[in-house]
Amino acid sequence: MALYEHMLIARQDISAQAVDALATHLKTIIETEDGKVEKQEYWGLRSLAYRIKKNRKGHYVLLNLNAPAKAIFELERQLKINEDVLRFLTVRVEAFEQSNSSRKREREENRDRRPREDEATTEIEGAAV
Repeated sequence: MALYEHMLIARQDISAQAVDALATHLKTIIETEDGKVEKQEYWGLRSLAYRIKKNRKGHYVLLNLNAPAKAIFELERQLKINEDVLRFLTVRVEAFEQSNSSRKREREENRDRRPREDEATTEIEGAAV
């Protein structure tokens, strides 16, 4: 069986419990086709880069799957039918990423973006001159 990372964006007006129920339904689809969900992460309600079907936000869910190709086909077929799903993407990978959550990655990215204190004061002083 192959390894896949599956990202799903659900509509903003459904509840987090409904998104969890949707992920559970997807898990049962994979398991009936002899696959396995290795990890399921709910990333929360986030802003979209652009509006999709009149939605400005979406619930993000990441699934790490160990499944045959027929299970992925069935999963994507079901998602195309579901009106609560805005977008989805399934990517085949060689190995799963070991990081635990996207929030940890966000904190690291934000830390890298912040200017150092001496740079921030230099820019302010230069603008005042």
